[in-house]
Amino acid sequence: MDPTPDAVSTTATAFDIALFGTAGAILCLLLLSGFFSGSETALTAASRGKLRAQADRGSAGALKALVITQDSERLIGAVLLGNNLVNILAASLATSLFTRLFGDSGVALATLVMTLLVLVFAEVLPKTYAITNAETAAAKVSPVIQVVILLFSPVVTAVRWFVRQLLRLFGVQTDPDSLVLSAREEIAGAIALGHSEGVMEKEDRDRLLGALDLSDRTVEEIMLHRSSIEMIDADADSEQILSQCLDSPHTRLPVFKDQPENIVGVVHAKDLLRAVDKLMRGPEASETKLQNFRVLDVAMEPYFVPETTTLDDQMREFLRRKTHFALVVDEYGALRGLITLEDILEEIVGEITDEFDVDAEHPLRETEDGQCIVEGGMTIRDLNRATDWNLPDEEANTIAGLVIHEAQMIPSTGQVFSFHGFRFEVLSRKDNRITKLKIGRL
Repeated sequence: MDPTPDAVSTTATAFDIALFGTAGAILCLLLLSGFFSGSETALTAASRGKLRAQADRGSAGALKALVITQDSERLIGAVLLGNNLVNILAASLATSLFTRLFGDSGVALATLVMTLLVLVFAEVLPKTYAITNAETAAAKVSPVIQVVILLFSPVVTAVRWFVRQLLRLFGVQTDPDSLVLSAREEIAGAIALGHSEGVMEKEDRDRLLGALDLSDRTVEEIMLHRSSIEMIDADADSEQILSQCLDSPHTRLPVFKDQPENIVGVVHAKDLLRAVDKLMRGPEASETKLQNFRVLDVAMEPYFVPETTTLDDQMREFLRRKTHFALVVDEYGALRGLITLEDILEEIVGEITDEFDVDAEHPLRETEDGQCIVEGGMTIRDLNRATDWNLPDEEANTIAGLVIHEAQMIPSTGQVFSFHGFRFEVLSRKDNRITKLKIGRL
């Protein structure tokens, strides 16, 4: 018996409803897939620094994004679980739908159509938007992703445990709580990348990296060596001391007694001039008192610091003590050099000169053939900053020290060495000290 027209119409209507219902479900699943893909990209690509800035301005979404990105393994596990569920379900429904419409050939057709739809609308499109607007997208999706993480938490926890056990079989130890890079390294890397891409000037890069490096560098690396320190002899007569202070470009001078190693005070030029002025023009002024003047009467107590102190700690100590001058000693208490607050600031902002030392010879001079004439006492770090070279400074602080370390000898004038991709020619030497070199790339 043939089916009645009403029965055929009812069957066709039911088929149409099922068809449109399946197509609608596939469309919804594609939207969910795009949401999960975009959310994964946004939350992993978003800068935590920018999210923190938005959270400080009152963005609740940015604050939630910061919270859920703290455990990246848990976040990725939940998002991937949701994404795979909707993608597999969408593919299954599409296969069923195309099979009903086109028979056995519907399987291949469903694979082709779903691949294109997932690629364009569930992967490339949402991820491109998420990369372009990472922080904004992360703040918007974080409330929903937070709920997804809570829902899938039991499954994700089980999967994480299984994966770790599987990796342990191959000798791979995982520590999800450890960061691959410290915050300082991430910042330094971002600064260097910005300079290499041309969005940051070299001077800005040097200042920022210099500030970051203060905690990793010690007083010994930048101090003025004791052989170059200008000192006052406590036993010298007052006229000689006054003339030395007036002729010196420095405001503070160490005072030694008997031998230069024995520092007994530090005199400030202003304190000295006040005392001399009082003896010359004060109510008790007399030539005899001026001749009997002792510099130690106005000298401050010397401030000694160990050579292993970091620059960051030393700068804080200078600010706390309200002083700018310290003498550096080694572990045996022997004088090694001196350091000032200006020396530390120069590590950040570069060379600081005033009206008394603007005519000082620059320790670096470039020749016409592209090589550099360098003073032996110039630090390797300063040379690297000035030239963008990468000479190692682990074994020596100065260029002369690097040459002596590599040569394993004290070179003579005119000797040439090649190491670390550079050519070093000794131009001059004084006693056992290299005073000037010519350096160029090989």
